[in-house]
Amino acid sequence: MFTTAWTASPQLPATGFTPNWSQEGFWRQSLRQVVRLGAGGEGLRVRLSNAYGLSELRVAGATVARTARGAAVEPGSLRRLTFGGEPHAVVPARGELLGDPVGLAPAAGDRVTVTLHLDRATGPATFHAQAFATSYRGPGDLLTDPAGEGFDETTESWYFLAGVDVLAGRTDAVALFGDSVTDGFGSTPGADRRWSDALADRTGRPVLNAGIGGNLLLNDSAWYGERGVHRLERDVLAHAGVGDLVVLHGLNDIGFAETDEQPTYKPAPVVEADELIAGHREVIRRARAAGLRVVGATLPPFGGSDHWGEHARRVSRELNDWIRAAGEYDAVADLNRALAGPGEALHPAYDFGDHLHPNDAGYEVMAEVAAGVL
Repeated sequence: MFTTAWTASPQLPATGFTPNWSQEGFWRQSLRQVVRLGAGGEGLRVRLSNAYGLSELRVAGATVARTARGAAVEPGSLRRLTFGGEPHAVVPARGELLGDPVGLAPAAGDRVTVTLHLDRATGPATFHAQAFATSYRGPGDLLTDPAGEGFDETTESWYFLAGVDVLAGRTDAVALFGDSVTDGFGSTPGADRRWSDALADRTGRPVLNAGIGGNLLLNDSAWYGERGVHRLERDVLAHAGVGDLVVLHGLNDIGFAETDEQPTYKPAPVVEADELIAGHREVIRRARAAGLRVVGATLPPFGGSDHWGEHARRVSRELNDWIRAAGEYDAVADLNRALAGPGEALHPAYDFGDHLHPNDAGYEVMAEVAAGVL
């Protein structure tokens, strides 16, 4: 039985982030991506997503290997991937595709490298904008290039790769569901210091990161993905082996509204607490129906940030009070109190610098709090 050991939530191609290749896509190139697995197993398989593709995605070939350093892989570990027994893949428009199991046996915490050869024009690419990890591309077929010397461009996004499952038979994976705080904004790039990584290290359990920077719980966004209540099925419930869900969502609903072209930050009003509570109740209902235990996380302090204002203060207090006291979640991870500094702000020791996102130390504290209720 398979357990999902790594995932990234798909997003619509967009140029409003740090430089990425999502709008231009790929043609006659190889794409190499490195991910850290939250569980080990006796084999693995990959999940490719073309969720926002307007035409089918053709992959000429794919490999997986243990990561060495940078774009390099351990030569003896390289395996060819197949899809339905074929060495190539066709992912339908707005669809996804699971690969066949392959005989590479990773341990929990191992990094693996997935390489795709894209010999036909992909068009704009379904991607995950904020990977906080380096991806590589180069011309031609570089599937079996162990040293990675042919990869001459880099970015910090993931493309088409939406999941890695391991043959482990576990049902205790934890999914973290939220926005940029869950995604890991403010953590050290390339170091796997998100709170999902810290929580996996503390608990020894697979922890899946279903965060999207800028995501809202109640409203769709051209830049920041489908609303949380809509993407829950695809990004959490559809994954194998998930037993617990931690919900940390609503900060952006409070803090900004979205125009057709770009995000516009406003002091409020955006939504009221009762609307956010209804959204949380919908997530709880659907997660419980899928057999998950559901943990509510209070919103971290964000006083002094560009999301802050009188309306934001009131609504965030009301939402956090409900999460703590209503008894509707199976357990509560009180991140707000653990990260609190003066003036309803993040404690300076945990502040990345924008008064909104934690740093590596802050993410460690979040993981400690969540581990105590899981």
